[in-house]
Amino acid sequence: MNATPPPNQHAARRNATLAQLARVGPFLEGHLSAFKRPGCAQPGWHLTYKHKGRTRTVYVPMDLVAEVKVWTRNYQQLKKLIRTVTRHSLALIRSHVARRRAARRGRASSRKSPPKG
Repeated sequence: MNATPPPNQHAARRNATLAQLARVGPFLEGHLSAFKRPGCAQPGWHLTYKHKGRTRTVYVPMDLVAEVKVWTRNYQQLKKLIRTVTRHSLALIRSHVARRRAARRGRASSRKSPPKG
């Protein structure tokens, strides 16, 4: 474990989100949709996804539909968590830059002031 505490709230929130990422189960990118099969009471299921910039579709057997739904839901959760980590990481960068600029301004203004005495 990391012994030093995070420098600010963005680092703490990013670390908490990274811990959540580790708990996301199996995932699958794509969209699961039902379609009407002629002569059948139950719908069929297709998974639509992108591969090398092209849309692909694969048939999902009925006995896998519930599991594939969980996988696609996990993928959506994963994307949300990644966006959160990105947001907090960008905030860390911005705050670091702001602190460095403020420190530089502080040093520059102290050099320009005439000595008192």
